[in-house]
Amino acid sequence: MNPIKNIKAIEILDSRGNPTVQTKITLKNGVSAKASVPSGASTGEHEAHELRDQDQERYNGLGVLKAVDNVNKIMAKKLKNQDVSKQKEIDKRLIELDNTKNKSKLGANAILSVSLACARAGAKVKGQPLYKYIRETYNFKKKKRFPIPMMNIFNGGKHADTNLDFQEFMIVPVLEKNIDDKIRVGAEIFHVLGQILREKGYDTDVGNEGGYAPDIDHTIDALDMIMTAIKRAGYEPGRDVFLATDVGASILYDQKKKEYIFKLDNSSLSSDQLIELYSTWLKKYPFISIEDGLDEDDFSGWQKMNHELGDKVMLVGDDLFVTNIKRLEKGIKEKLANAILIKPNQIGTLSETIDCINLAQKNKFKINVSHRSGETNDDFISDLAFACGADFIKAGAPSRGERLAKYNRLLEIYEQEK
Repeated sequence: MNPIKNIKAIEILDSRGNPTVQTKITLKNGVSAKASVPSGASTGEHEAHELRDQDQERYNGLGVLKAVDNVNKIMAKKLKNQDVSKQKEIDKRLIELDNTKNKSKLGANAILSVSLACARAGAKVKGQPLYKYIRETYNFKKKKRFPIPMMNIFNGGKHADTNLDFQEFMIVPVLEKNIDDKIRVGAEIFHVLGQILREKGYDTDVGNEGGYAPDIDHTIDALDMIMTAIKRAGYEPGRDVFLATDVGASILYDQKKKEYIFKLDNSSLSSDQLIELYSTWLKKYPFISIEDGLDEDDFSGWQKMNHELGDKVMLVGDDLFVTNIKRLEKGIKEKLANAILIKPNQIGTLSETIDCINLAQKNKFKINVSHRSGETNDDFISDLAFACGADFIKAGAPSRGERLAKYNRLLEIYEQEK
């Protein structure tokens, strides 16, 4: 037995200066561990509920004191003396305590902070790295492998103050065998892209996820500059480094017109036209992944897109699936996509996150473990991605401390495992 002595949450700030929850677990044997939760800017309608205070006198209503109180006054009492190593039982109890479909009573942010802190404490008790503890707790038997980084080097949409409609343009370094070299290649290309932007007279300010965020004339300009950066850095697009995008299409979708509005390019496209655009891009650019290419509830569109493009590119559901088994089950049954983005704060506990990963892997979906736009220095997702054998990890550009924390943790794991 490794009984919990105390659970204490506090309100901290995320990478955008907005409040979030950090929770510390202390065991009776003196072991302690903490975890903090991120927050999204572009959030799916079907995500678990992030509890905010709505008190306009504090942080423009974004305070999380209610979530903090729910940890300190409710969860702390109910979990006191519980064995911290019983992760699945703890998560089940947290879900029962909330007893709503979307964790709207206690808040997914509050619940997740406790769930992840318990996992860290459990790993400490066993004297194990977090990734090994997760592997053993959830019986992951897949061959150990490091996720391939998808680095968001050009920010847009809700992730930056730029005119780019697309939320993310990413580079995916695949040429090198080891994770340290993949991260190095991504960083090299990132810096070369900065040089190219300066040469063209663009600013090199960065967005929420560390990627550059200048105003540009056309969407295609961003892609062409990235391609140039890859080549100038000494790599071959389509062999050494691929491209990926997070369209964030739900934000662009006009429900009344049934069209996707791209203000930068002064165009309005139907689902069919947008799918055709992606098809054209696949012939011109080495895209390996298209995330949230259509609206989260445009099921017929997703089905058609997967039918036409699914054998050529990863079609990743983020807002479509929101790390939710029921949404994923629908996607599997109706053949809506072939990959899933995994974000623990979309569902609220580690165990539910793992359940979703297991279902996706069982059905041969590619797994992409992801950060959020509002991050902390917590590097839990790096351990999670390695533990479950994820195919990819999204942690932003090799820029900004809260993004680099994830990459640096992967480098630490690599040193431990090589």
